[in-house]
Amino acid sequence: MSEQKKMSAPQRRKLIIDRLKPAEEPITGSEFAEIANVSRQVIVQDVSILKAKGEQIIATSQGYMYVSDDHSNLESRIIAVQHVSDHVREELYMIVDHGVTVKDVLVEHAVYGDLRASVMVSTRAEVDQFVTAITKTNAAYLLTLTEGVHLHTLEADSTDKIDAACAALKKANFLLEM
Repeated sequence: MSEQKKMSAPQRRKLIIDRLKPAEEPITGSEFAEIANVSRQVIVQDVSILKAKGEQIIATSQGYMYVSDDHSNLESRIIAVQHVSDHVREELYMIVDHGVTVKDVLVEHAVYGDLRASVMVSTRAEVDQFVTAITKTNAAYLLTLTEGVHLHTLEADSTDKIDAACAALKKANFLLEM
């Protein structure tokens, strides 16, 4: 942290909302920390408080995003898939290569019930960042909790794109028929 003055908690939280709402790309906690002259952990705490207050912030592998409720021009579908961890990149490539965004992953855990995590990938570069973040942190994919079975929420500007992505997943024997 530099010698500049640290922002107060209300100032930081206003900064986070003011920057995230119009942003088209995720913003990392480290970027906010540098601007506010605080640690990244302070930003993580601020974001948690903002979420608790109802702000629609999600954490992705690329950073934080503000999710607006205006998805009226987008089609959405939940799909069920099954594969091993080694095929995550291949699965996500098949989806994003058809112009489809993978919003999240959901598994049903025996104790915790539904566990949902934001993915928010739309390009191969974002898929690579996601997979690298999982590998670098030695984290486990949620699918390891359910013998590879998991759900994704897909979003695209047409059902044709989602249909094409599903056809590719079916051909690879990843898609579970619903």
